Amino acid sequence: MTFNSAHCLPALQTSLEKFEHIIVVDNGSDDGGAQMTPQYLPQAQVLALPNNLGFGAANNHALARVTTPFALLLNPDCEITSDSVLGLLATANTYPEAALIAPQLLQANGQADINYRWPHLMWKSKGPGVQDGPACVGFVCGAAMLFRCAAFARCGYFDEQFFLYYEDDDLCLRLFQARLPMVIDPVHTALHKSRGSVRGKSPWRSEYLRGYHHAQSKLIFARKHQSTAIATAQRRQLLVETTLALVLRVLIPSPRLIARMVGRWRGLFDWSAR
Repeated sequence: MTFNSAHCLPALQTSLEKFEHIIVVDNGSDDGGAQMTPQYLPQAQVLALPNNLGFGAANNHALARVTTPFALLLNPDCEITSDSVLGLLATANTYPEAALIAPQLLQANGQADINYRWPHLMWKSKGPGVQDGPACVGFVCGAAMLFRCAAFARCGYFDEQFFLYYEDDDLCLRLFQARLPMVIDPVHTALHKSRGSVRGKSPWRSEYLRGYHHAQSKLIFARKHQSTAIATAQRRQLLVETTLALVLRVLIPSPRLIARMVGRWRGLFDWSAR
């Protein structure tokens, strides 16, 4: 899924040029990325959506067109080698019961990112750790995931009420509850340039929308998997915390962070328990 991600196409070409079956869903970009994609990935099927439908909905459009047993979901700001993709497929064959296999994500500086854990509603993390071999986990980051498509007949793909953020938390929790294993294999890696996928004409607006949708999705997740009462209590607490934090951000100016904080406050204000 791409959204104002034309600048990521050269790196995606390096990652994916050896693969025949590629679907690129462009989420209503205004940077010409959909038109430029054939230049870099001529084998790709391009679905140019007229509007931004959100992360989960766009990926669902692509997944509905997959005809192969496996589908690799890759964020535009992720770089992966063909050897790592083939390695993930080998891991999937080693663990045929696994519904989802994920690589170890690396930060832009090359350090390992902790892109996996247990469901946060069930266990509180005791701190970071680095896995040195394949392991069954309860959550993996949605930036890079290999799906065994047949396994998702039981729980479906992404819940489209999550526009951005928490759609991977929701999906992984549903897999966990359905007893469908998820495996992290740290031998295979992908470089994740976090927050590097979008370069729009209005960067402050992009930050505002990040904050807005993160707040909305956090409360949608709480309402769906806990209760309306818990989500409502979280909203009240977060409104107070965000208001205080916004005052501090104004005193120590950072336009990008202020825009994100304003978006977060508005997302909390607009959320409805209905």
